[in-house]
Amino acid sequence: MPVHRGSAEAAASGNQTPARPVRIRIPALGLDQPLISLRVQQDGRLGVPDEPERIGWWSDGPRPGGPGATIVVGHVDSATGPGAFHGLSTLDPGDKVTLVRDDGSTIAFTIRALRQYEKDAFPDSQVYATGGPSALHLITCSGAYDRSRGEYRDNLVVYATPGGAKLP
Repeated sequence: MPVHRGSAEAAASGNQTPARPVRIRIPALGLDQPLISLRVQQDGRLGVPDEPERIGWWSDGPRPGGPGATIVVGHVDSATGPGAFHGLSTLDPGDKVTLVRDDGSTIAFTIRALRQYEKDAFPDSQVYATGGPSALHLITCSGAYDRSRGEYRDNLVVYATPGGAKLP
């Protein structure tokens, strides 16, 4: 695998592929939870955790510290109460998120922006970026709940960059 710009950390460690994330920590929310693997489903949409208190990452997508956006998904709520990402909309630019990887290393991200998108106008190529600078995108539901569809009308995406890096 060729070395991509922005993968100096991986190259320095002798590992061309960054380790998989296994845990997420968001101090501003008091959140410290393990991550489960999620995959794209037959309908072309990324799966979501089966249980509202679980958080998952797109296991076939970019890994934290490598090129592209690592995608982490959690529910905002459920029929029985708040989901794991219930407080995501309260985060502010400058707040920190840390991913713990399966090799024991950690990578810190700084939140740069929160954006709400209608599900029917979701910018897939922007959010699910598989190339370019390393990033972290946290996704949950938001907006009004559409009872006829049985889902929220919008998604919230929290954009974060490693350390103190700026968005491109």
